[in-house]
Amino acid sequence: MWRALGGAVAFVFICVIVVPALVVGGAFGPGLMPLWARPTGKGPIIRVRVEPGGKVQPMALEDYVKGVVAAEMPAEFELEALKAQAVVARTLAVRRMRAFGGSGLADDPTADVSTDPARDQAWASIEELRQRWGAAFNVYWAKVGRAVAETEGMIITYNGLPIDAQFHSTSAGPTENSEDVWSEKVPYLRSVPCDWDRESPYYTSTARFTLGQIEAKLPGSGPLTIPAATGKARPVTVIERTATGRVKTVRVGSKTLRGIDFRLALGLKSTNFTVGFDGDEVVFQVKGYGHGVGLCQYGANGLAKLGRSYEEIIKHYYTGVTIEKIAN
Repeated sequence: MWRALGGAVAFVFICVIVVPALVVGGAFGPGLMPLWARPTGKGPIIRVRVEPGGKVQPMALEDYVKGVVAAEMPAEFELEALKAQAVVARTLAVRRMRAFGGSGLADDPTADVSTDPARDQAWASIEELRQRWGAAFNVYWAKVGRAVAETEGMIITYNGLPIDAQFHSTSAGPTENSEDVWSEKVPYLRSVPCDWDRESPYYTSTARFTLGQIEAKLPGSGPLTIPAATGKARPVTVIERTATGRVKTVRVGSKTLRGIDFRLALGLKSTNFTVGFDGDEVVFQVKGYGHGVGLCQYGANGLAKLGRSYEEIIKHYYTGVTIEKIAN
């Protein structure tokens, strides 16, 4: 009897203590992962160029989408917000896949997308997510997996074609019209109200630069000086704003720039900024994070907290679209 009891205790110890520790600690190899953490193998194959290194890795579309959602949106977000991000991620992937008539990577005929967020969507491997999430890995990965599984195969279309599902972190006011950022007017990328992202840590921010720093970041602007009295030209002047209040054009010394180019050169979080001066520094008060077009991630989370479904969230941020299965 004592032998049987000892075996039972050992079995419970292994199941309750050892196995969870191995899972959290990453001791499982690819063939020993718990079922919920293994690749699904679902969906068509997408060819992903993993950076750095440039190795092209074929993977099932749904597995790729899981890595994108985990990389692009905080896993703490509401499930319906994560679902919306999953549909957005899948839509952008399908739009790029050569198997569906997409362009793929222009400089690599063997790849559909890159994991470089400057070119495509960000993507994270399970190993990277274990390091990022630590002890919360099990919970977060299962939550992301559920968001992807419950939207499996769903994409956003307009006139039967997958849309350019642009998204950003924090709008801090109405979203932006596409033509005010990239010149092309896209019917489904219209400015819409967004008042649900106030919990974002990026809702407001401040950036300060000396004139020398600005000159270094913007060659050709000429020597910049802080006005000592009225009547003297300011070194940085907003020339035009869009209908939503974002900077469309700005003059820096003798140089005129698009607001988006100026923002990227200085590393500002958005083009929704005001300019002030403090001693020999130029001070930018910034609202929001990102280009402001399409889905606002923190706004999506705010809507999800109000009980909105992922379909309602998507149709709010993308005008006149349809959500349907890839097979359709």
